Amino acid sequence: MYPQIEQVASDKLPESTEVAIIGGGIIGVSTAYWLARRGIAVTLLEKGLVGAEQSSRNWGWCRSIGRDLAEIPLAMASLHLWDTWQTHLGEELGFRRSGVLYACENPRQLQQQADWLQAASAHGVHARLLEGKELLRVMPEGAAAGWSGALHTPSDGRAEPHRASAVIARAAQRMGARIVTGCAVRGVDIAAGRIAGLYSERGRLSCSSVVLAGGAWSTLFCANLGLRLPQLKVVASVLRTAAMAGGPELAVGASRYAFRNRADGGYTIAQRNGNLAPITPDSFRYLSDFLPALSQQFREVRLRLDGRFLEELRQPRRWAMDSESPFERCRVLDPQPSAAILSEARTALAAAFPFFRQIRVEQSWAGVMDVTPDAIPVIGPVERLPGLFLSTGYSGHGFGIAPGAGHLLADLIDGSTPLVDPRPFAYDRL
Repeated sequence: MYPQIEQVASDKLPESTEVAIIGGGIIGVSTAYWLARRGIAVTLLEKGLVGAEQSSRNWGWCRSIGRDLAEIPLAMASLHLWDTWQTHLGEELGFRRSGVLYACENPRQLQQQADWLQAASAHGVHARLLEGKELLRVMPEGAAAGWSGALHTPSDGRAEPHRASAVIARAAQRMGARIVTGCAVRGVDIAAGRIAGLYSERGRLSCSSVVLAGGAWSTLFCANLGLRLPQLKVVASVLRTAAMAGGPELAVGASRYAFRNRADGGYTIAQRNGNLAPITPDSFRYLSDFLPALSQQFREVRLRLDGRFLEELRQPRRWAMDSESPFERCRVLDPQPSAAILSEARTALAAAFPFFRQIRVEQSWAGVMDVTPDAIPVIGPVERLPGLFLSTGYSGHGFGIAPGAGHLLADLIDGSTPLVDPRPFAYDRL
């Protein structure tokens, strides 16, 4: 069962728009917000509900800590934008700069974080390595027993995934964006070698630019266009607790657990390095591309064969625009959470933090992350098909950098000076 998400009123599909966005996750709605703010006619089409997939199922961290160096400028810009949105959007996002801490459970991890901090400091990251008494001042008494130290970023924070996408979408609507839910896009219309529109289950929409922000669905959509987009589907399991007074405000990540305080007084808990990669046809197509990302970014991904293999094997990779597409047959990706992984996380967390020994689980769920070979997103144009832009492959990092990612893509679409250097996110690198 996925988290209870806030709803967004659906607009009618217009006949034409300047920019069409495929996908109503936090990346898509953030892009719609920035385009609408600039007076650009934009229509977002979502096959299911706004924010119903990974955008509402993630941990809710908004962080600069632990980022790939290429992502840090976008993460820093996004933190500033979260501040601005929390103040000016008129609705509560739950954004708080409550701090993020990464545990260093042995000297090797401590040295790795020291090396990262040295490199990241050049980008303005506000982080410190904590040891001994300094660490104890940040953590509850006894909680850090056995750690060699920790990397702490007090300026990082958190927001509420079950609310954020809807709040941003409604802000975009107030500025003129159209948000059409329950409307799957089947493909694009190409004329004279460039984008001229798209085909949806409700008919054709004329446009000059299309943004594909389809998350885990983006690879399949690109396949129908003859475009290679290597993404691996990685499933992460999460639980939330009932309200627990007096616990840590900051978010903490260790090898076998991660948690953050929620606006409702409970905690979101997961296993930081415990993820599942269902064995699918795309796993075989692209697995060799992903080995570095799996070892460096996710550290422990367990391959699992399930019924989806045969289902995806039968799934067409090409279809006509006047027939039902795979996106209409599955409106929301809703995988089952792993009880084993969540049990391991609870056990490890209780051993390190006595505060969590008695918790009441209110709900658990799982989400599908869209992971690229280098675990860095694709944000920008597809040169071989003018008018097509990608914003996908966020590899479990997308929630926190969504405000900046939407801003950056809007810059690239309308020719403004980019918020940050877009070259690390280019599609051509893949």
